[in-house]
Amino acid sequence: MISGKEDASNNYARGHYTVGRELIDPVMDKIRRLADNCSGLQGFLIFHSFGGGTGSGFGSLLMERLSAEYGKKSKLEFCVYPSPKLASSMVEPYNAVLTTHTTLEDSDCSFMVDNEALSEICQRNLGLERPNLDNLNRLVAQGEFFYPIPLQFICPKFRDELTCYTKSFPQSPPHFASKAPLTSTSTNSKQILSRILGYTSHSFPTRL
Repeated sequence: MISGKEDASNNYARGHYTVGRELIDPVMDKIRRLADNCSGLQGFLIFHSFGGGTGSGFGSLLMERLSAEYGKKSKLEFCVYPSPKLASSMVEPYNAVLTTHTTLEDSDCSFMVDNEALSEICQRNLGLERPNLDNLNRLVAQGEFFYPIPLQFICPKFRDELTCYTKSFPQSPPHFASKAPLTSTSTNSKQILSRILGYTSHSFPTRL
């Protein structure tokens, strides 16, 4: 765990140019030691927000350094995108615009998470009138969980993390992705299977 004495105060410039510059070298040293201990490094997973100063500014700086030192390794992001109704700061849209450029340049695929959309999904699709943080985090965890499943099976089509994405989307390169179906803890396995079969039959109708 690496921490600083102060945060970026919801300011992209502080996270990228001032406070972030002081922490990027210790962070990269830690990443190098962890990467050297890996027998088969596949890539990197980056979890950050687009609205905060640390998530946007320092996250962009970290992505740039990872691209410079590990250009051939895949870099996948799980990002919390700001919502106009649930924004905690007036500068969140500006931070999001500034960090989106780095996302397009230095990451291979980004999984976007919107707090407002998560709350609406819980209320509309999962039957939760007042979703709590555990419910929202569970939806995010479902999206994080599904991506490495093909790597658990010996298959020449899925050699690494990035191949899993390029094989999963019809248009290449896939940059912004999502996940479906979303289920609650009260949904049993038969209901989940029924939803998956319904999505599959709807996406690939039988031709006569």
